[in-house]
Amino acid sequence: MPKPRHTLRIDDLPSSDRPRERMATEGVQALTNGELLAILLNSGTTEMSAIDLGNHILNELGGFSGIHREDLSRLLEIKGVGLAKAARIKAAVEVGRRLANERLEMGVQLKTPEDIAELVGHEMRGLQQEELWVLMVNSRNKYLGRHELYKGSQDATTVRVGEIFKEAVRRNVYGIVLVHNHPSGNPGESPEDVNLTRAVIEAGTVLDIRLLDHVIIAGTAHNSIRRNHPELWA
Repeated sequence: MPKPRHTLRIDDLPSSDRPRERMATEGVQALTNGELLAILLNSGTTEMSAIDLGNHILNELGGFSGIHREDLSRLLEIKGVGLAKAARIKAAVEVGRRLANERLEMGVQLKTPEDIAELVGHEMRGLQQEELWVLMVNSRNKYLGRHELYKGSQDATTVRVGEIFKEAVRRNVYGIVLVHNHPSGNPGESPEDVNLTRAVIEAGTVLDIRLLDHVIIAGTAHNSIRRNHPELWA
């Protein structure tokens, strides 16, 4: 009679390797992404531990941004992930997204491309197609809100520059920041991106609304057109 096979649980691991115990002694920041998922999973499969399953999920879906982007049904396709586990994972990733969104109401200042990427990067990395957002700031670069404009590829010939400034003019803001994502993961700007930036700078001069930067979000990377092409602002 074949020996029964059991599911590998976190409690089956040596105490020094258990993510919950490591979190208690070393802090949550010490855990790897796979270990964080393992806590949500609690158990693995007959072939792999919860940590191995967590790493497998991350590899299959392309990290936390991939989990955010995919539907619940995609998680259910992975062996060892049932509805309860999939729901916990999606809920945890959504908590992270909402935590990032709370910063929108905290009066953050957008002084650098890194500030911009930190503010909206998590959301933009989860988008399945290209989108163009307009962030608005006051004279002290304090974030005032955003306007989500276009979906799909944009360039200076397809984007109506007047639409970019419509909300900014209505709210009489000091400046704006353009942000768009590259789902391909390549943060490099295209000639169309540069042309659009130039057109917005020129229109902003007439309207007395400054374009502070045009930032591209791609995977875990970001790119600043102002840093790469300061001559546009000269």
